[in-house]
Amino acid sequence: MELSILHISDTHNKHKIIPKDWLVPADVIVHSGDISGRGYFAEIEDFLSWYSNLTQYTYKILIAGNHDFGFQDNPNKVRELLNDYPDIIYLEDSGVEILGVKFWGSPWQPTFFNWAFNLDRGLPLKEKWDLIPKDTNVLITHGPVKGYRDKVYNRYSTSGESVGCEDLLKVVLKIKPKLFCCGHIHCSYGIEENENTIFSNGSILDEDYQIANHPNVFKINCP
Repeated sequence: MELSILHISDTHNKHKIIPKDWLVPADVIVHSGDISGRGYFAEIEDFLSWYSNLTQYTYKILIAGNHDFGFQDNPNKVRELLNDYPDIIYLEDSGVEILGVKFWGSPWQPTFFNWAFNLDRGLPLKEKWDLIPKDTNVLITHGPVKGYRDKVYNRYSTSGESVGCEDLLKVVLKIKPKLFCCGHIHCSYGIEENENTIFSNGSILDEDYQIANHPNVFKINCP
């Protein structure tokens, strides 16, 4: 048996104008953060209402990103909002099992200016990654691992600067999830893989915050 997964990320309040034919049916939709511009509650509630109404997905998984301040600064209020949408599975250093496939989600990324869910590289981030269960099949974080879909391009670095997390890469190489989902670095949208893991950067928007990229779709064998 296979579990189909559609992965999106970094929609930044533009969820309602994603072309409908891009949102193909699947068992699970995963959004790996940055649903909003600044994480205001009106933004969050608008997204949750839209997400909940995507009836072509049986399971809807969501994590927060660095723009989604409400999830960090007022978690109790966000939990109250989420109570109105029981079909949405919000993961924050937590997991869920769907048809035997084990998902784990975490919003953190290496410190990046003064955004939400920032932690310094080294021990602060490692403590979060140490929470990831060793039997995780699908790992969802907002930021990428070092070396996979994590390059930032600019006029000074046309080859791209790799900005992903080294300690997160170590965990992924150790536990070997079947699928790793992230976003955050819009210009590194796409898919890569090694012998054990598929790495998906599902950023829907480009660097100019325009809708540019299709969702990534996968099938995972259920145990």
